Amino acid sequence: MLVVLRHPQFRKLFTAQVVALVGTGLLTVALGLLAYEVAGGQAGAVLGTALAIKMVAYVAVAPVISALTGRLPRRLVLVSADAVRAGIALMLPFVTHTWQIYVLIALLQSASATFTPAFQSLIPSILVDEEDYTHGLSLSRLAYDLESLLSPMLAAALLTVISYHSLFVGTAAGFVASALLVVTTRLPRLDPADHSAPLLERITAGARIMMNRPVLRGLLALNMVVAAASSLVLVNTVVYVRDQLDGSNTGVALALACFGFGSMAVALSTPRLLTILPDRRFMLTGSALLPLGLIAASLPPLLPDTAGAIVLALTWLLLGAGTSMISTPSARLLRAQTQLSDRTAVFTAQFSLSHACFLVTYPIAGKLGALAGLPTTAIVLAALATLAATTAARVWPASVPADIEAVPAAGR
Repeated sequence: MLVVLRHPQFRKLFTAQVVALVGTGLLTVALGLLAYEVAGGQAGAVLGTALAIKMVAYVAVAPVISALTGRLPRRLVLVSADAVRAGIALMLPFVTHTWQIYVLIALLQSASATFTPAFQSLIPSILVDEEDYTHGLSLSRLAYDLESLLSPMLAAALLTVISYHSLFVGTAAGFVASALLVVTTRLPRLDPADHSAPLLERITAGARIMMNRPVLRGLLALNMVVAAASSLVLVNTVVYVRDQLDGSNTGVALALACFGFGSMAVALSTPRLLTILPDRRFMLTGSALLPLGLIAASLPPLLPDTAGAIVLALTWLLLGAGTSMISTPSARLLRAQTQLSDRTAVFTAQFSLSHACFLVTYPIAGKLGALAGLPTTAIVLAALATLAATTAARVWPASVPADIEAVPAAGR
């Protein structure tokens, strides 16, 4: 897998992704501490609102910005987004009211919604070989999983010698380093978007392309399967461990680590597995595992603490593996089904619509979990995942393979 880092352009952009992810991880920890300082016991509500703002920005802002910046050089878009994120990170330590947190988070996440799809749409034109691209996707997924595991530990180590306000400086430094790496990278030239169409058509172009192609319709349904499983883990792990199993904060971290390790194990093996399995079978296998994992997630609260903890750990490993089986190869489908001229729009649509699924599943995982209990919530999410997985299998026929055709791009 690491052989793909021999490609100088990808190596620089991957490094930019990693340092930005580290900065984002530090921001997550610092933001929680800032919310507690500003809002005290209402910190959870503040963070919940900030998370909702993030999702709305990803869903609503990404396609609009993509349409407006379609003719701009990708380097300018990426560096500008990093500059905005760095500036906002440096402003966060000075806030004194919750509304200021909301405004700054909305701006920061809008910049992230600009950066990420533009960044992702460049990689297929850099790693034009199918095997290299698959290795690149696996490495990128591995970076996300490692960040979720290592950034909290790094933040904890830093907090022993500095105040949490200084973590925002680390966040800004990560975004600045990302921008510098992008500036020094020779980026491929993407065909400019057609701006003769009305703005609304350009905003919805990526979504319309996805809806018109069977493979990408299947991916849209698979996004909901991933959201159903991920929401239960992200929202309710602390409830499972602390409330249902009488565990500790360390237990919460270990449970999340199980989810991360399951995801990483699949990410590491994906390049090899995709040489013997077609994308459709591999991803639909993941979509079959996730409802089973969600059903298993209804069991830990009904078992004695020790047995419940073991079942929870194994279930979280299964859910991590299943989500990675869908998420890691998804960009292969996007590349296979697009041309250079519409690639950014489609990557943006996938970014936006996949996060829109969480606007459905987060409330189910949170509200239903509080009202009806975790076993009922897990079963409801399992039913939703089953429906979405069945839909994906029906709208993406086996007779429509996701053939990868690398399209080289001229450099600049």
